[in-house]
Amino acid sequence: MHAVALDNHQFGQHLGLLTEMYRLRRRVFKDRLDWAVSISGDLELDIYDALNPTYLLVKSDQDSLVGGVRLLPTTGPTMLADAFPALLGGQAVPRSERILESSRFCVDTKIAAELGGNGLNRATFVLFAAMIEGVRAVNAESIVTVTDVRMERILRRAGWPLERIAPPQRLGQTMALAGYLHATDDALAAMYRNADVKGPVLLASHSLRAAA
Repeated sequence: MHAVALDNHQFGQHLGLLTEMYRLRRRVFKDRLDWAVSISGDLELDIYDALNPTYLLVKSDQDSLVGGVRLLPTTGPTMLADAFPALLGGQAVPRSERILESSRFCVDTKIAAELGGNGLNRATFVLFAAMIEGVRAVNAESIVTVTDVRMERILRRAGWPLERIAPPQRLGQTMALAGYLHATDDALAAMYRNADVKGPVLLASHSLRAAA
């Protein structure tokens, strides 16, 4: 299992892989979680996909797409600033070349059923590791993200605790919150250990430079 990074310069060469990712997002965010997301046929896309993000995608040893996440610079439009400012609790919107925003984190646990450390899905740890490697590849320090208290518990259990910006707030059926994930040595070592890998998982990490 490994991860790849795709930026806008590579989208045309990997349309099939991108389509797989949008289908996975539809299955996870609409069909399974029933979020109020934008659907186009069997794909899930939104306006932030038009902002030249970088996608980190996890592939199985059989070359199947099993997970993905979207990264955007916080120096431009972000979901936290534009869609969820209430989760800031009055704090300033993160704007820094040293901070990226992650969104649309998802793993297909039906395809990637293998467990890693702490009883969590191994693909989840590989994607977490790829996120930390991706942050470091552009000399950034942290990720800011909007998530829910369930994922906050998963992150803590995985060894990558979320630093809350403000207390959780109810959004629909979800207790949502915003926070920082720091790309520390300890966090990366924990992801490698739990994913049962000895080193980097992210291929073509140089492509992330477009997100900085």
